[in-house]
Amino acid sequence: MLLGAGRRRGELPSGVDSIHNYYEHLVLDEIAHVSERSHSDGEFLADTACVALNHLPPRYIRHDVDMTFFMSTEDLQEIQNKVHSAVAKAIAYVEEREAIRAEEDAQHLAEEQRATEIAAAAAAAKAAEENAESGELVPDNDKIND
Repeated sequence: MLLGAGRRRGELPSGVDSIHNYYEHLVLDEIAHVSERSHSDGEFLADTACVALNHLPPRYIRHDVDMTFFMSTEDLQEIQNKVHSAVAKAIAYVEEREAIRAEEDAQHLAEEQRATEIAAAAAAAKAAEENAESGELVPDNDKIND
């Protein structure tokens, strides 16, 4: 285990704060390269990065040079290809989920509007019935608006 049990973030030994997943910077750079939206939408960038990183193997290192120093050009190209593929799939997934969510929100809004219309019509019918029972005349809004 990297850290002893019971240690808190404020109590970490020096050098531990440099530990990171090698793919994080590659994924963020790739998203920025292929998606203009990522420059202005932090939520989209974060969601896409998380999805992409969850489809790549974890490679925790202290310094990027530690990883690249021992890799061949072919290995580096393979990593770049994996990052490119993971990012493309992540963007498609996030955009698809957003579209589904927008459609569900629109349906929910339409249902709420319909329920409001039904409630208003029921209230108007009840008021008309009560007024008819009391003998009061109730104006017909449809005829007034014509």
